[in-house]
Amino acid sequence: MRVAVCQLNSREDRAHNLVVARELLGRAAAAGATFAVLPEYVDFLGRSAEAPKPEPVDGEFAEFFATAARELGIWVHAGSFHETGPDADRTYNTSLIFAPDGERAATYRKIHLYDVEIAGRVSYQESRTVAPGENTVVAEVDGVPTGLSICYDLRFPELYRRLAIAGAKVLVVPAAFMLHTGRDHWEVLLRARAIENQCYVLAAGQIGDHDPDRTCFGRSMIIDPWGTVIAQAPDTVGVTVADLDLDRLEKIRTEVPSLANRRL
Repeated sequence: MRVAVCQLNSREDRAHNLVVARELLGRAAAAGATFAVLPEYVDFLGRSAEAPKPEPVDGEFAEFFATAARELGIWVHAGSFHETGPDADRTYNTSLIFAPDGERAATYRKIHLYDVEIAGRVSYQESRTVAPGENTVVAEVDGVPTGLSICYDLRFPELYRRLAIAGAKVLVVPAAFMLHTGRDHWEVLLRARAIENQCYVLAAGQIGDHDPDRTCFGRSMIIDPWGTVIAQAPDTVGVTVADLDLDRLEKIRTEVPSLANRRL
């Protein structure tokens, strides 16, 4: 199974962001990938006041990536977007997967929200504008059970263990990980999730500066179930491709049977 992680620098120009995303998906397909993953908030990353109107899961955003999947004949993970939420004040942060025929194969709403209050330093409450999802999701992508997550979810290992127990062999992490935490935590956390769950991890990140005053770490990567980084993006917009060896995954799970040996 050949996969691709697409690294973007999404800004406030939604139309431009979508053009770049489509071009990267085309490059992934040309490289032979059967599954391509885009980053969190692929269509818009900027000031909240200028954000596009939230959409349902069958809106224009979905149609754009359904068409891309159908035209390219590949599986497309459309990063995430602002889905219409449960009330007027909040959206969902939602990932969609489309099959090569353009049909929506999975929907996942980000469960964990970043709320922090440090006196005199930072005050940020994601839950004021985003509602949490409630369901874990494992989708069949080209016949491979694939567990879904988004960005801050990465810090909650219990989510990924639930996905592994549910049968996931691949874990997907679209993200807009910040530079100051990404430098120390991004790769460590991704490799940990791969090792402890004996899964491949596909992590597609935003890269570079975004308004207002934020910088994303990038370093999109693909990690094998042993925790080895088998492909990593340079610090630029682009596509990174690798082949997943599912026989190797089964070999690792047999020789180090930690999933089979768990007691909780």
